[in-house]
Amino acid sequence: MKNEFLERHLNMNRRKFLSRLSLGVGSVALGSLLIPDLFGKSSASEAPFIPGMPHFAPKAKRVIYLFQNGAPSQLESFDYKPKLREMMGQELPPSIRMGQRLTGMTAGQSSFPLVGSHYDFQQYGQARAWISDLFPHTAQIVDDICIVRSMFTEAINHDPALTFFQTGAQQGNRASFGSWMSYGLGSENKNLPAFCVLLSRGKGNGQGVYSKLWSNGFLDSIHQGVQFSSGDSPVLYLNNPEGIDMSNRRQMLDQLAALNDQSYKDFGDPEISTKIQQYEMAYRMQTAVPELTDLSKEPDDIIKLYGPECLVPGTFAANCLLARKLSESGVRFVQLYHQGWDQHGNLPNEMAGQAKDVDRASAALITDLKQRGLLDETLVIWGGEFGRTNYCQGKMTADNYGRDHHPRAFSIWMAGGGVKPGIVYGETDEFGYNIVKDPVHVHDFHATVLHLMGLDHEKLTFKHQGRRYRLTDVAGKVIPGLMA
Repeated sequence: MKNEFLERHLNMNRRKFLSRLSLGVGSVALGSLLIPDLFGKSSASEAPFIPGMPHFAPKAKRVIYLFQNGAPSQLESFDYKPKLREMMGQELPPSIRMGQRLTGMTAGQSSFPLVGSHYDFQQYGQARAWISDLFPHTAQIVDDICIVRSMFTEAINHDPALTFFQTGAQQGNRASFGSWMSYGLGSENKNLPAFCVLLSRGKGNGQGVYSKLWSNGFLDSIHQGVQFSSGDSPVLYLNNPEGIDMSNRRQMLDQLAALNDQSYKDFGDPEISTKIQQYEMAYRMQTAVPELTDLSKEPDDIIKLYGPECLVPGTFAANCLLARKLSESGVRFVQLYHQGWDQHGNLPNEMAGQAKDVDRASAALITDLKQRGLLDETLVIWGGEFGRTNYCQGKMTADNYGRDHHPRAFSIWMAGGGVKPGIVYGETDEFGYNIVKDPVHVHDFHATVLHLMGLDHEKLTFKHQGRRYRLTDVAGKVIPGLMA
């Protein structure tokens, strides 16, 4: 028994020993956010990565990611291709497709008729960027945004493509984008989490989102995204149970901290400190969250800017306004998911409804941040997991059609936070099928966003099961042409 006792107390790996050394044996208040990851380095001579410290001066402090789940068609939004109207109904040339694999939904089609956009495009801004009539509000802020028309990915179906954008891998079980940002930079507000998640659903055909998309993966659990809901309790389990007041809660947490502190002394497991941090964060959020989520106190000009839907909890407009408030309060990474962009059929009608849901509020967010002096330090991203085919899926009529998944070329836009404004980056061929200039892979996108936040994507690592992991895996390059 004596040997077992000694083994239990002395069998501490290097990480646990150093984490205790950095925190102080009796401390549970700082937790793993301040534990340097000293084990992802190839030699002792390399400086350790210290979470909460950027590698170099950042251009942006925070990110708001407006993810359009389901993949909006670039051909009805930001990539104007009049050639498709000219060749309406004609077959997609084999020289353009070049044998690319298709999804099971169109691979069996005997014909691949080209279909042009049902909606017209106009040119806007100093760059004379082509923008669909479906996005009139976005058109008015075109000089503040950078439209990227040359995104591409390997994933051809929703779940792996969505997971790829959110975690840097298609198979899941990895740390999410926001979790990496929390791990790398920490939070600016001790009363709020570094990573928050907001969900909304549009009028179109929706694809589901899952908690794995905002998981901490192998990172400490303090870095997991905190989901806000549209119900009476914006954060589940945050309110005290009936009969418990803040004084009772404080006493309970103090007693629980003492018990966990003893366990930490015995075992040195950083996850124990992490759990205490989460309890303490929840306690502080009980005061901060109700005030943040009360949008009724916003002035009339802000309500008018975002539109009346911003006062309806759970709408995209309400979440955009809440994202501004969270970001303004110091939340490092705010992730919005808006579902409903999966238009395999009835695209002209469904996409019109989806665009109406998001266009005004997306543009309002940029305007709101700009007039508050926050846009320069806040990076806003708008886009989905892949694009849409230039040929019709299913039956095509004069005013109706659908489009299948197209990972080879699609569009997103970015604004603020060190991004070069008022430009169009990248180019596709006249069929909108292949990239002909300045391709941007998902890993390149991640590397560039991290760079704007002051993080070197090759140095932001975490050792797990004997391997050094990073958001960009073993690829990715920063795209200088996107940065101011």
